[in-house]
Order: sequence, then structure tokens, then C-alpha cells
Amino acid sequence: MSKDSETLRKELAALAAKPESEINFSDLPPTTEQDWHDAVRGQFYRPLKQQLTVRIDVDVLEWLKSEGKGYQGRLNTILRTAMLAKARHR
Repeated sequence: MSKDSETLRKELAALAAKPESEINFSDLPPTTEQDWHDAVRGQFYRPLKQQLTVRIDVDVLEWLKSEGKGYQGRLNTILRTAMLAKARHR
């Protein structure tokens, strides 16, 4: 890790440890309703990925691949949708 990134990591950790009441926001420009209306939640969020080996039925894999490039991403989307649906029903 470079010295700059280590310094930044320490600064961010110190800031995260502070209560919001101790953070000086005076240099931030004011926001408007329109700013928030156009905001996209999670726009820059990229979940961590982990490589693994998994056994999938041949017909399921053929179906995923038949839809074209990106079958691994589609599989991840299907699994995430199922995970979130189950979490909502708890």
C-alpha cells in the first residue's frame, strides 16, 4: 500500500469514528431538492466478488449461455434477486 493511500485510509478511519455532530460541514455547498431528485442510490457501489467453483445442472448452464455473453453476471443477478426476496419475507 502506498504512503498516500495509507494516509488516506487513516484519515477516513478517523473521520468514520467521529460522531456526526463533531464533523464540520461548513465548506459543503448547499443541496437542493433537485439534487436529491436526480441522485442514484448505490451508483458507485460495487460488491466484492469471490471466485469459486460450483456445480450447475447442464441444462441450466446451457440456458444461461444461450442468452449470450454475460451468463455469469446473469446468474449472479438471479441469485441476488432470490436472496433479496427471501430476506424480505423474513
